[in-house]
Amino acid sequence: MTIAYLNGDYAPLADVRISPMDRGFLFGDGVYEVIPCYDGSMVALQYHLERLHQSLEGIALSQPESDAQLTSILSEVVARNGAGNLGIYLQITRGVVAKREHAFPEHPLPTIFAYAFDISPPSDGSPETASCFRAVTRRDQRWGRCHIKSTALLGNVLHMMEAVEEDAEEVLLFNDQDELTEAAACNVFVVCGDTIVTPELDHQKLPGVTRRQCLELLETHTDWTVEIRPVSRDEVLSASEIWLSSSTKELAPVVSVDGKPVNEGRPGARWSAAQKLFQQHRFSRP
Repeated sequence: MTIAYLNGDYAPLADVRISPMDRGFLFGDGVYEVIPCYDGSMVALQYHLERLHQSLEGIALSQPESDAQLTSILSEVVARNGAGNLGIYLQITRGVVAKREHAFPEHPLPTIFAYAFDISPPSDGSPETASCFRAVTRRDQRWGRCHIKSTALLGNVLHMMEAVEEDAEEVLLFNDQDELTEAAACNVFVVCGDTIVTPELDHQKLPGVTRRQCLELLETHTDWTVEIRPVSRDEVLSASEIWLSSSTKELAPVVSVDGKPVNEGRPGARWSAAQKLFQQHRFSRP
C-alpha cells in the first residue's frame, strides 16, 4: 500500500483528497520534481531541490517549506514505502482558491503533495541490463518556458502520444531552426564521431538533473571531448549513439530513430561506459 503526504499528513494514497478548486487542478499552476531512490538513498537530492527553487521562482511562488523540512518529508515518504527502489514525486501548487480566475491569489496557501512509486533497478552498463528506446522525430510544439518543471505537461503528453502511435517509446523534438531541443520526458545526448554533444540549456529545455550529473561525471572521470552547443537534425540522424537522460532512467540508449537503427540497433560502447560511471558514482558529487 502506497503512503502519500499531503499538507502535513501521511495517509494511504487511495485516501488522499485534493480539492477540485486547487489551482494545480484548474490551471496546472504548480511545479514538481521526481527523485530516484535506491535501497533507501535518494539520488542528487540537493540538485533536485535547487531546480525546485528555480521552478518556483519561475512561477513567482515562494517555497512554502525549507529545504530541511522538504528533505524530512521526502525521507519519511521513502521510509513509509519500504525504502526500496522508488521514484519520489513531489508537487507544489499555488493551492486552493474560492473562485477560478487566471490572476494569482494575493495570499496563496500552497499545496504540497508527495508519493512514491516503484522503479526498476538501474542498468549496470551492460547491454543485457539496458532499457532500449525507439524514437520518432517531430517539430517541438510545446510552450516557450520549458526550463520550468511545470505540472502543465499537456504539450509533452501529446508529443509522447505521437511516439506511442508509431510504436515507439520517445520522441526527439526539433525547434524551428531544426535544432534538437529535448525529448518528451528526457534530455538527449548524441555521439558524433569521438565527441559527446548535448544541446545548451535555454527556455526550450529542462535543466535535467541527470544531464547535469552526466556532464560532471564525464568531465571528472573521462578524457572524452564533450560539447554543449546547438545540435542539428542531421547530426542526430547520423549519430553513432543517442542517449536519453532522466532521473528514473539515468542514461538509456536509443536504438532506432524513425524506424532506422542507431548503432545497428544495439546499445553503444560509449553509453555502456557512461552508465557504468553512474553505477559507481550516482550517490557522489564530483
